[in-house]
Amino acid sequence: MTDEEHLDADGDLGFAPAVVDDTGRGKDARPKAATAAPRRRRGGLRRRASSLAVLIGALTAVGGGYAMIAPSSGADDSIMTSENIEAGRQLFNNSCITCHGANLEGVPGRGPTIVGTGSASVYFQVSTGRMPAPVQGAWELRKIPKFNEQETLQLAAFVQSVGGGPQLPAATENLRAGPEALGEGGELFRLNCASCHGAAGKGAPLSAGKIAPDLNLSTDLQMYTAMQSGPENMPVFANNQITPEQKRAIIGYVQAMKESKDPGGASLGRIGPVAEGLLIWTVGLGVLMVSILWIGARL
Repeated sequence: MTDEEHLDADGDLGFAPAVVDDTGRGKDARPKAATAAPRRRRGGLRRRASSLAVLIGALTAVGGGYAMIAPSSGADDSIMTSENIEAGRQLFNNSCITCHGANLEGVPGRGPTIVGTGSASVYFQVSTGRMPAPVQGAWELRKIPKFNEQETLQLAAFVQSVGGGPQLPAATENLRAGPEALGEGGELFRLNCASCHGAAGKGAPLSAGKIAPDLNLSTDLQMYTAMQSGPENMPVFANNQITPEQKRAIIGYVQAMKESKDPGGASLGRIGPVAEGLLIWTVGLGVLMVSILWIGARL
């Protein structure tokens, strides 16, 4: 057999080289794959386990940090009792089921679905007398409410238990910020509310036959639930958009603006000094012209 054949038969040298250990015995120098593979496998498992632990730790840190800095929902769970829910079910079946259906999914041509509207929307619509509505329209006028406060909360609890959605705030008695937040409340109101409700909260017409109502009769809780639920054409201002403290500041500003007196006399709806001056000028000029004509006729 030639040297080339020996090389082809068993590696480059034609045989497996041997080394001599301390005892003088030869041993095979080729690597033992059978023992190396488990070591590599164990090392890969350790790396995967450490990567998984790092990932879990990072997710835990991020979730904990967000939970610390994120605003709380501040929802009121005190009304969600079995007694309130059952009483609300009976009220719903007697007064609301004809338009909104047995499963709150609405009836075509009569009323929309209220699944997901939550207790905040129910409280606003029912406490302002907008619901129950005689007919379905683009918007509803404020009317004398049909249900008292307790019945309104029971209806809200039932709708919340079935469909979920934005809830009533937990502290319903403390929804108005103090005088120290009037500046912030005024700025937030002008940025988010004045474009529809007017700079003085007197309301204004909108497109498609809708209207932004005035806020003269609105209570603290009604304004809060309106921001939570976004009735009719109003957008929803969730807590991650306007925090509960900012909502309290807006309510405090609106209520202070309604209660404050105008030192100059009649405010004409607080439509602004330019418009008020123009009105006074026009009326005054008209009175002056009438007086001139009357004097001329007398002479």
